[in-house]
Amino acid sequence: MANHNDFGKLGEEQAIKHLEKKGYTILEKNYRYLKAEVDIIARSKDILVIVEVKSRSTGFVAELSDVIHQKKINLLIAAAHQYVTVNDLDVEVRFDIITIIKQKGGLAINHIEDAFYHF
Repeated sequence: MANHNDFGKLGEEQAIKHLEKKGYTILEKNYRYLKAEVDIIARSKDILVIVEVKSRSTGFVAELSDVIHQKKINLLIAAAHQYVTVNDLDVEVRFDIITIIKQKGGLAINHIEDAFYHF
């Protein structure tokens, strides 16, 4: 497996640990629907949280649009809708982004809640 894939998996593992420390319940990892893949589906109280994880081994993310594009947002929305429908859930849905950036001495984790809206 390529190094960037390894770091991506490490980033997802770190994101899960971060969410669990904050009291989230992890429901799914790498949930697929059509062409969409949701990195993490979690629950925080009565909120279903759809999480996109972006890991970078160098540099930083200047703009949210550098992290996630409209096409990806549309795919995440479709997957979230499918998940809610199939599981017959009556919950609020929130879309978060977690960035994991490799820095000297460790990893920087940035959790952006309500990163975008689905309407």
